[in-house]
Amino acid sequence: MITTGVSLVRINDTLAAIGEGTPVRSVTVAATSGGELTEVLVRPGQTVEAGTVIARFDAAAEQIEFDRAQLALEDARATLTRTEGLASNNVVAGTALTAAQLSAANAELAMRNAEMALTRRTIESPIGGRVGLIRVTPGNYVPAQTTVTSIDDTSSILIDFWVPERYAAQIEPGMAVSVNAVALPGQTFGGDISAIDTRIDPASRTLQVQAEIPNPESVLRAGMSFTVSLAFPGEEYPAVNPLAILWSAQGSYVWKYLDGKATRVMAEIIQRNSDGVLVRGDLKPGDAIITEGILQLSEGATVNLLEGPDGTGTTPPQPSVATN
Repeated sequence: MITTGVSLVRINDTLAAIGEGTPVRSVTVAATSGGELTEVLVRPGQTVEAGTVIARFDAAAEQIEFDRAQLALEDARATLTRTEGLASNNVVAGTALTAAQLSAANAELAMRNAEMALTRRTIESPIGGRVGLIRVTPGNYVPAQTTVTSIDDTSSILIDFWVPERYAAQIEPGMAVSVNAVALPGQTFGGDISAIDTRIDPASRTLQVQAEIPNPESVLRAGMSFTVSLAFPGEEYPAVNPLAILWSAQGSYVWKYLDGKATRVMAEIIQRNSDGVLVRGDLKPGDAIITEGILQLSEGATVNLLEGPDGTGTTPPQPSVATN
């Protein structure tokens, strides 16, 4: 008989998935109120800080209202100061002081309202990032809620990808990932898992995962496709020669050579590879599995080895073939 040794093979230790990148933060900048656009102060692709002025609308009417409210507030405050002085000397009634206080409070609110209206004539970037295409042209009337541009913070790239359900229990936030961009062959980028969905998609039986990849040099762009790789502890299974597999009513099995005899061992097939079959059974590395003459064997049959390990890792001399 000829035997081959059992080896251990690790599977499910890596996972590759396809994902798409998005900015770590992204906003669409829109006009909060309508009006004539007088100037755009940024250009597409420019990097801006939070608070940078992007565009301005004609604000002549709002400036007039602001100045009027400012004058009214100053007058109301002066009146309140005089009334407080007179009231302290009991020259005016308490109701006059209350009216002056109310007038000053209303003037304060009117001033704040005018200031807000004037401020809205200037569009500022709410975040730092890179400016997208400008969607409006100075000189035109721009209705309220019109998109002016977009700002993308690509200091990090978020990559959304989906993994099979069987990996759900092994994935945790903070796990290291490596990614390769299709547009940048040969370059590998590292990051970690930043978020995991709470539900398995019932249609695809997959789990959505998000990884964050630092992008300090802005090499990566939003919208790129990526190959994402994750490493896992994996699972180890005995690997046997495909020629050793037999079938019975109970399932697949192999013949193990032990102490000069043939012993049947049930071996559930896990995965077939080109160089071996991974099985689940009572097999250890180095066990001798009979691969030739197996159809003539029975439980406990005496076996003389012609070639192969004897279960101890040694290869016996090559006598003539004999089977009892």
